[in-house]
Amino acid sequence: MRALLLINPMATSTNRRTRDVLIRALGAAVDLTVEETGYRGHATVLAGSAREKGFDVIAVLGGDGTINEAVNGILDGDRARPALIVIPGGSANVFARSLGLPNNPVEAMGAVLEAIREGRRRTVNLGQAIWEDGALGDDSSGETTEASPNSRYFTFCAGLGYDAEVVRAVEGLRSAGYKASPRRYVNTALRHYFMTDRHRPALRLERPHRRHIEGIFMTIICNTAPWTYIGDRPVNPTPWAGFDTGLDLLGLRRMGMAAMARLIRQIIGDRVGLPRGGHLVHVHDEEEFTLSARRPVAFQLDGDYLGERERVTFRSVPGALQVLV
Repeated sequence: MRALLLINPMATSTNRRTRDVLIRALGAAVDLTVEETGYRGHATVLAGSAREKGFDVIAVLGGDGTINEAVNGILDGDRARPALIVIPGGSANVFARSLGLPNNPVEAMGAVLEAIREGRRRTVNLGQAIWEDGALGDDSSGETTEASPNSRYFTFCAGLGYDAEVVRAVEGLRSAGYKASPRRYVNTALRHYFMTDRHRPALRLERPHRRHIEGIFMTIICNTAPWTYIGDRPVNPTPWAGFDTGLDLLGLRRMGMAAMARLIRQIIGDRVGLPRGGHLVHVHDEEEFTLSARRPVAFQLDGDYLGERERVTFRSVPGALQVLV
């Protein structure tokens, strides 16, 4: 079995010694090539190249952002898709934990090696977001320009609005040298709550053959549950979401302090039922829907900020990925 191991050297929960141990362990089980990522999007390039070269497996030691990049490299092409191995190395590791892997990278490697020995694989659904960059208009030469379509797969979540604004703020802190951690995300979310627009909802939910829902401030789109973790505590706004179903969504039509406090109490911890409230919008097991905005709003996929968008279509992609787990 030919495998490429992609390592994010900036991953927050590993050091050089741990990475060396993990490389030796995986290298004893497969024909291993190791590459380190050097810039944003590098894992997509490396995974795509490995797919073209016929690698059987792509392993990732890193956080959810690096995993997302690798998955997009795996899926972007016509050749046979390699399977994925996930070794958690980030601050939240939502995708790995949702697959049932231990949050500790050494323990997770033990589970991965067992899956390799037993030939154990799991097929999972993914989400896909499709949007346009630019708009119809005239360029400086007077000729008509057209928007260019973009798409990207996501493994566990996407968001438009407040949660993406928080992701953007944390990315800014990371670029300034601060470490991403659950505490930093929580503190940033609390501070940024008083900066976000809580009075003019921008979003509209559009679904085929159904009435549009207007007046939404923010949306959380999930491909699995939980949405994220605060330390060891899961955050479950869409507890019915799963890798074997379509996409789920929670939308907020009110963002006052009382409404937000009530929602937070309902979604932290292991949950079975949906959060309750007349101001909440629920979507479960949906194949496709579109979110349009009156003005550009912040947009994130798998915790990766992707700028501001005015219209994004989300699709469920059944059986998109095989994971050794």
